[in-house]
Amino acid sequence: MRKTKLPPGSPDDTEHAFYDALQNGDLERLMACWADEDDIVCVHPGGPRMVGHAAVRAAFEAMFANGSVKAHPEKVRRLDAGSCSVHSVVERVEVLSDDGLQHAWVVATNVYAKTAQGWRLVAHHASPGSRTEPPEVTTAPPVLH
Repeated sequence: MRKTKLPPGSPDDTEHAFYDALQNGDLERLMACWADEDDIVCVHPGGPRMVGHAAVRAAFEAMFANGSVKAHPEKVRRLDAGSCSVHSVVERVEVLSDDGLQHAWVVATNVYAKTAQGWRLVAHHASPGSRTEPPEVTTAPPVLH
């Protein structure tokens, strides 16, 4: 199967393409955001660690069987280090409940690597969601553990 191509762009361009594909249920475009490496990693909220293209693809394919995922990245924090870029995002996810459209909040980390094909996703790790927007702590707590 041929992989959909993305322009080389930037980590932000790849992140935009990833969330756009997620919101539109476009499996081919979503998988084009991932690097060709065998050790790519994806963890969905509360789920197992999926390693490799086959596992990552199967997980998103199963997810899209129930429709697209309306996840919107907000409060993006970036750490750029040469050929690697780490994005910590708060995802606002639309959830249809008995009470109508609700929002859940998920904290996720996306790691991008600069490859010969451009910036590609190598890891996506998402926390379990909550009904309230998570606070952002910017000062050190008095006790670590």
